[in-house]
Amino acid sequence: MMETRELVIIGAGPAGLSAAIYGKRAGLDTLVLEKGRPGGQILTTSRVENYPGILDGTGTGLADAFRAHAEFFKAEFRSASVQKLEARDGKKIITLKDGSEIAAGAVIVASGAYFRKQGCPGEKKYTGMGVSYCAVCDAAFFEDLEVAVIGGGNTAVEEACYLTGFASKVYLVHRRDQFRADKLVVEHAMANPKIVPVLDSVLESIEGSDMVEKIVVRNVKTDEKREIPLSGVFIFIGTLPNDEYVRGLLETDSSGWIVTDDKLQTSVPGIFAAGDVRDTSLRQVVTAAGDGARAAMSAYAYLQH
Repeated sequence: MMETRELVIIGAGPAGLSAAIYGKRAGLDTLVLEKGRPGGQILTTSRVENYPGILDGTGTGLADAFRAHAEFFKAEFRSASVQKLEARDGKKIITLKDGSEIAAGAVIVASGAYFRKQGCPGEKKYTGMGVSYCAVCDAAFFEDLEVAVIGGGNTAVEEACYLTGFASKVYLVHRRDQFRADKLVVEHAMANPKIVPVLDSVLESIEGSDMVEKIVVRNVKTDEKREIPLSGVFIFIGTLPNDEYVRGLLETDSSGWIVTDDKLQTSVPGIFAAGDVRDTSLRQVVTAAGDGARAAMSAYAYLQH
């Protein structure tokens, strides 16, 4: 017999954990599915300073606090990998990797997003120790220090400009001889004396001791390698949603992000999306947590009617 639940939340990052808290407080039978450790992307952040009320926290500490809060209200957690979500005979059916199925009255898709990785030596080792994928999150840690931005699109060039409000120098490393970003964005960046373009160059390695101390870049035309001493590396070569299990089911924008209305309802009634997986202008812990709360209350209203 198929398992039946009122509310199933897919993903246990800030959005999913917040949804679990609000779902349980609303009296819903709430199940949270997460294939890894609860916490999401904040687990890769060594310090958190921009979440209200947390002046000097850690990503793991905040994640653990979120989960403890949800468990206090008796939200159920299950380690499971979701293979598919579908609407079948008026029900929301979740198929897990082991082949089992769960029928849900309402579903909140909160599986987040992931950053494209450069894949060079040192990137994984120094993630959270000088390597970052979010300027808004981590720029303040590099006050008066030199950093590099890897990438040549709008996000990379815009984030390089943002970083100049903190760093003393920003190397903008791109593999081509000109940036892919819009002309006005590039002109604005190149007019900033703190930004140093490093064109025709790829990131070969990130090196240091306990923290990042330098990068090695290679010129793709001359094959010459160069060391650049610095304290931080911001990689902006793309962000993608973790949405493989709902592709073809839910409406998305041109970049693949799930489209929702102001109540976080997706194109399928009873399925909501919260956090980084949806089309949103800002992807931060505070916005994801807010999404989770709104989605849970929207799911509650949906189930009541």
